[in-house]
Amino acid sequence: MADEEESEGPVVELGEETPVEGQPLARVAARLTWPHEKSRIEAQEGDSVVRTPSGPQELSKILAEVDETYFDSRQTFVDLVTDVVGDGPVQTE
Repeated sequence: MADEEESEGPVVELGEETPVEGQPLARVAARLTWPHEKSRIEAQEGDSVVRTPSGPQELSKILAEVDETYFDSRQTFVDLVTDVVGDGPVQTE
């Protein structure tokens, strides 16, 4: 029989964890039901801090720049918020 250590495969070191402030937009969107009004999103999740390419931002401040007042689907919400904050790598601390 083969040695059990060999069957587990090589050990890979992952390095240090780099903290990222805020939470992914997808996580915030997943907590809501759709369709949803902008005012209800602000009331429920407005104080949530979202990860963006330019650093963490409060969702209520992002929504202030979105012209729509009604989101018919989760994807519409994510697309419109992404249009405001941009799409790209998230800054780390």
